[in-house]
Amino acid sequence: MMDVTKYQIGYYNPPKNEYRWVKKDHIEKAPAWCSVDLRDGNQSLVVPMSLEEKLEFFKMLVKIGFKEIEVGFPAASETEYEFLRTLIEKDMIPEDVTVQVLTQCRDHIIRRTFEAVQGAPSAVIHFYNSTSVAQREQVFKKSKDEIKKIATDGAKLVKQLAAEYPGNFRFEYSPESFTGTEPEYALEVCNEVIDIMEPTPEKPMIINLPVTVSMSMSHIYANQIEYMSDNLNRRDSVILSVHPHNDRGCGVADTELAVLAGADRVEGTLFGNGERTGNVDLITLALNLYTHGVDPHLDFSDMPAIVEVYERVTRMHVYERTPYAGALVYAAFSGSHQDAIAKGMTWRKEHGLHQWNVPYIPIDPTDIGRTYDGDVIRINSQSGKGGIGFLLEQKYGFVLPPKMREHFGYTVKSVSDHAHKELQPEEVLEVFRTTYLNKREPVDVKNLHFVQNGAITATVTVQTADGSQMEVSAKGNGRLDAVCNAVKTATGWNFTIMTYSEHSLEHGSTSEAASYVGLQWGDGTVTWGAGTDTDIIRAGIKAMISAVNNK
Repeated sequence: MMDVTKYQIGYYNPPKNEYRWVKKDHIEKAPAWCSVDLRDGNQSLVVPMSLEEKLEFFKMLVKIGFKEIEVGFPAASETEYEFLRTLIEKDMIPEDVTVQVLTQCRDHIIRRTFEAVQGAPSAVIHFYNSTSVAQREQVFKKSKDEIKKIATDGAKLVKQLAAEYPGNFRFEYSPESFTGTEPEYALEVCNEVIDIMEPTPEKPMIINLPVTVSMSMSHIYANQIEYMSDNLNRRDSVILSVHPHNDRGCGVADTELAVLAGADRVEGTLFGNGERTGNVDLITLALNLYTHGVDPHLDFSDMPAIVEVYERVTRMHVYERTPYAGALVYAAFSGSHQDAIAKGMTWRKEHGLHQWNVPYIPIDPTDIGRTYDGDVIRINSQSGKGGIGFLLEQKYGFVLPPKMREHFGYTVKSVSDHAHKELQPEEVLEVFRTTYLNKREPVDVKNLHFVQNGAITATVTVQTADGSQMEVSAKGNGRLDAVCNAVKTATGWNFTIMTYSEHSLEHGSTSEAASYVGLQWGDGTVTWGAGTDTDIIRAGIKAMISAVNNK
């Protein structure tokens, strides 16, 4: 039974704010990115990654373009320790990549961490302790001064060991559970740590303010970040970092507003993997910037490959509706959506546009390795003529006349509806072929011969519906019209050509013509046919005969 009386606001507002961030409408440059997939993401998996899987994931993160990668908690287990040592001893860390290692502010853990990181070309020593009211009271049972001393003692030891061990070290401090900490107290702790570490503009340190557990609406976190940014000591020597989790489903919003409020750096994971509801999704953040014309400095141009590696080594599933990466996020089943997308794509082509502004699709799917035919226009019983026709054109080159496109749309929808399934592009093509293309039964024409003397006279052998054949001659104002009249004479049927169109059809190594014919019959009905041939006249005749056979 739900009982709302158990709950109350658990966050703390900063004592003052300038609210400068409110006046900004977008992020103008990408923050520094740090992937914590191999630490925060890995520790949340039901089955943590093996050494080989972690190595593969690390290589993928490097390929994407991450320059800072938190590789684990090396003092926590032998597996974590071995992974870091393997990276270092096998020289797998590029010169422009910094590995980050996490350690609690505890003496033996800090010492073990320095042992693990020896020989790394560049490393961030990330030390932390929890500062929230709940943690102070319930877990540690310590006063504010005692909790602060844990942080400052940790800072002193980190600084001491950094001088004793050879290596290129940078430093990061996190007041864990920042969002449940009084901002004034968090500021006090961070400033004392900063004063101990003595960062400079040439060698800054990182102050990381995590949303360890999300407790507030996103604007409150932004206010907290602005307050900290305005009041941190040696601000020109501090890289202000955020590490949002997604407990309230606001990880992306928390991060974006925090960057507006002064954050310089973001820690997160691919696809939002991490403890509980996960860390903030770095792919969403990066591609949100991308759609605003801001270079995220991360390469997601082969999203299917990234998804494949992620799902295989983490044994997690990328939800079909995950922003930018999900299997269905570019899929349009609805007829109105498909029509708008198809018209938008046509508009881009006709106007030679470079800027992306297609209805319903915020990013060009091809930028991240997706395709229009298989990912964007998806065909089921909800689809419309625009989308179905667009798929047929994009994938197979058939450009149907508008009225035929409408008829074909209803035909495909009916097939999908009765089968209770989505139709793949090749299935849509098969419906087109069986319904319209080059149908030669029961009526067909053979042995064509044309004579032009003013009007065109066609002499053809017509195979009629009863299987018999007769030779017929008829005049027309063109070859197709003459053959049409000959067929009418042979069959005794009453129809006229209502619509005719044609175009070249590039198909493999050969070039064929495609023709489309709509026939109107004496009873007012309309039938459609399509024909292909290397000869445009024969293609038109095949289309006309197909339309006859659809009566």
